[in-house]
Amino acid sequence: MKVAGFSIIRNAIKFDYPVIEAITSILPICDAFYISVGQSDDQTKALIESLQSPKLVIIDTIWDDSLREGGKVLAIETNKVFDAIPQEYDWCFYIQSDEVIHERYHATLVKAMQAHLSNQAVQGLLFNYTHFYGHYQYVGAGRNWYRNEIRIIRNDKRIRSYKDAQGFRMLDNQKLHVKPVDAAVYHYGWVKSPQFLQAKEQHFHKMWHDDEWMKKNIPEIEEFDYNNINILKPFTGTHPQVMQTRVNQARWTFKYDSKKVKRRLKDRFLNWIEALIGWRVGENKNYKIL
Repeated sequence: MKVAGFSIIRNAIKFDYPVIEAITSILPICDAFYISVGQSDDQTKALIESLQSPKLVIIDTIWDDSLREGGKVLAIETNKVFDAIPQEYDWCFYIQSDEVIHERYHATLVKAMQAHLSNQAVQGLLFNYTHFYGHYQYVGAGRNWYRNEIRIIRNDKRIRSYKDAQGFRMLDNQKLHVKPVDAAVYHYGWVKSPQFLQAKEQHFHKMWHDDEWMKKNIPEIEEFDYNNINILKPFTGTHPQVMQTRVNQARWTFKYDSKKVKRRLKDRFLNWIEALIGWRVGENKNYKIL
């Protein structure tokens, strides 16, 4: 069995993406790692090259900044690097530049890939998600956070990155048939200093919306406003070893007061149902579980 990791990145330093941590978190269980590096305003390529891993394959690419509808450019770039992975690899492990896998899941993931290797009906493996928000000691607990997504797929080029590259579908838009794995993706996209997060948000929304929408909806401020907080809960586990330096060096202040969270009666009721029986009413599932 051969496994190739893959990802895309642009302006990693400018927007403080933990891309090095993302790559190194799965590198031990990958035979190769393919990463597409887009044109950047910083030294992103040099940062990736600093890994000095013989497993690493860097692909230079130019992002089409005119594709501003629904984050389409992210899916296009993801497909580019996926298509570059040779057919000798059985599984392809996709990880975004703000996602990290805890080392305690390595053995579980290798075992799952081995177990389903010969069963072609299994097109991918479905992960749980832990979304950190504001600081490293809080995680999202509301309905606005997606709970699962596909991160390991077969090396089948009929599989395509879907919409804004959050997940995958078949070329004919059919959902992938997947098996759940007892492993979580730690998503750190909302854990940055207020300055870095505001800069990232302003840049990120440009991949979805035109300039007029940006002027109306994204304020020109220096620091991100954390006041629009949804439901959070304390994180009681451990962070991956590769993230420990970032956790230790975090110096910004983040305060969460659950009493200030504004929730509609409908949302309170739906959250109560989910907490009681584990069913998320109206949940969008971009996959079919076998």
